[in-house]
Amino acid sequence: MRKLLFLLFLFPAAVFSQTAEEENQPKITFIERAKFPGGEDAYRAELFEMINAYIDLRKYAVNGLFQFMFTIDVNGKIKNVQVYPQVKNSEMFIDDMQFAMKRVKTRWIPAKKNDVPIESKYVLKINFTTDHFDHGD
Repeated sequence: MRKLLFLLFLFPAAVFSQTAEEENQPKITFIERAKFPGGEDAYRAELFEMINAYIDLRKYAVNGLFQFMFTIDVNGKIKNVQVYPQVKNSEMFIDDMQFAMKRVKTRWIPAKKNDVPIESKYVLKINFTTDHFDHGD
């Protein structure tokens, strides 16, 4: 009987000691950023082809550095595009840029957390120079 009681007292202690040990172990998380096949320069090249083919930049006063902030979903598709700084007719400009971004057929490789694809944010800086200037009409 003593052996049985001793085992009953020992067993719960062993269970609790294992969970306490596991809690003290550091949890390692591996995060890999989203990337475009061939790198950011390859994406820029494809994007500029689509912009030149489908968008008339003369409609906009787009001179200078712009930041395109967007989300890359778990399937490698771009969504939620935001453009900064805002420009005259910015709604049309953003719509046109979203259209050009969707015309790029190559998908992004999504970010991964512990080898599982996750949604992530990406910032792309583009310097536009055109012959059209906003004269503040």
